[in-house]
Amino acid sequence: MKRLISKKVVIPVLALTLLFVGSSFKSDFFEIAKQIEIFTTLFKELNMNYVDETNPAELMDSAIKNMLDGLDPYTRFLNEQDVEAYKINNAGEYSGIGAIVRSYESKLVIVEPYKDYPADKAGLKAGDEIIKIGDIKVSDFDDNASELLKGANNTSVNVTFVRQGETKTATLKREGVDVDAVPYYDMIDEKTGYIVLSKFNRKASSQTKSAMQDLKGKGAEKLVLDLRGNPGGLLSEAINITNLFVPKGELIVTTKSKVKKFNQQYKTKNAPEDLDIPLVVLIDGKSASASEIVSGGLQDLDRAVIMGARSFGKGLVQRPLKLTYGTQLKVTISRYYTPSGRCIQSLDYWNRDEEGKAVKNTDFKEFATRNGRKVQDGGGVMPDVQIASLKSNTLIDALQRNSIVFDFATDFYYDHSYDSVDNFTFSDSDFDSFKAFARTQNFSFQTETEELLEESINADEHLLGPDVQEKYKDLLLAVNKGKISALDNFKTEIQKNLEDEIIKRYFYREGLYKYYLKHDDAILAARELLSNNSKYSGILK
Repeated sequence: MKRLISKKVVIPVLALTLLFVGSSFKSDFFEIAKQIEIFTTLFKELNMNYVDETNPAELMDSAIKNMLDGLDPYTRFLNEQDVEAYKINNAGEYSGIGAIVRSYESKLVIVEPYKDYPADKAGLKAGDEIIKIGDIKVSDFDDNASELLKGANNTSVNVTFVRQGETKTATLKREGVDVDAVPYYDMIDEKTGYIVLSKFNRKASSQTKSAMQDLKGKGAEKLVLDLRGNPGGLLSEAINITNLFVPKGELIVTTKSKVKKFNQQYKTKNAPEDLDIPLVVLIDGKSASASEIVSGGLQDLDRAVIMGARSFGKGLVQRPLKLTYGTQLKVTISRYYTPSGRCIQSLDYWNRDEEGKAVKNTDFKEFATRNGRKVQDGGGVMPDVQIASLKSNTLIDALQRNSIVFDFATDFYYDHSYDSVDNFTFSDSDFDSFKAFARTQNFSFQTETEELLEESINADEHLLGPDVQEKYKDLLLAVNKGKISALDNFKTEIQKNLEDEIIKRYFYREGLYKYYLKHDDAILAARELLSNNSKYSGILK
């Protein structure tokens, strides 16, 4: 039987040829041409002679993806739909239901509805599982079903979803969604302003500048810029935001590539907004790319105190290259270096372990900031002042990756009620409930200790006697049992993740940031530091 034609786009071999020739016209040209000819011949003979009917589009799509998987996770082939999504993400505007949606194999889950947008107006909540969009079952849809939720303004879409075991339906009227780069800003106290910068789209620098001006008009003499959870975005916006605090003509980023035209220096081009206002920048393990350009640049220039936890460590630069039929290749073209000369790339995708995983950089080199302070490369931006509650580890990552925190927050929301964020509390008994919930979820993760023990057992399997092997296994079981008790050891860090997830359910992100002003460890520490001029200056000098 002939398989259904895939919606994915076939990439002509000619386009691949042009791509490779354009990027490397060197001594290896003959080898590239040779491999393309081998692949062309193979692809043709395979499709013409295979015993069953083949789907050339699906075969090509698999070939491209497998080829790129061996490089880094940021080098990706973008079909026409992906290209449109990429443009929307950078522009900060699209038409749809106004919600963050996570895609699974057979369902879509509402992660966060935006306040006063269609999903919110229709009553959809975080944790709702969409199983049908119009007449199409999500489980029967091959591509990303979340694309079905997008559409022209004022068009309607019917969704069927499951909430707490009950199946419901809703009709949503799509509208334009304006994604702010600065979703919140306010005064922490009479003299300290607070700005949340959540993404680096084309609105980032203009909205940050407007927020600064507004806060200074309200009396702000000190500033906290929150980049926690910011995954990055446009390099140009990172330069412009750094430029708000440093002079025109200052070197912020240098990019280095094997292709000479991609070797560039990026300097600030505008007059600064404020060269003197004391500044604290907050980062965590989810602050990546452009967030690290801003925080790393301001740190190297001794213009701000960086607080929080070590950032993600993405020091690679991508550029979209146009292919045929409206498709693109988003390819890693260079590494970027902060003003001190360090590259903060954490994972080495060109050296992998036995399981094919990228090796983490451990050979850190020291560099110096403008004032001579020591900083390191190779592992993200290390803050000048660390905040314990923002640190992560394999346990916390596993709780997030397996949706344990998210699912508990969903159940918590339907079992509790609060009339104001000021009245929100998360008690010790609530944390005990979370631990009980986590035990029932059978989430799994492997510690470094377990990995080393398993490697030792496997390596010496034929040398060790059965008694020793049994003791090894008992030790592994003991380590596994210790994981649950580790929930108490990292209560502070886990509870922060729980509170963040739960508060959004009741009061949206605006309520979460309002809660932060009085309760967040990092903001309270930043305010205390900014109130002590000698301590603040001492860190930078």
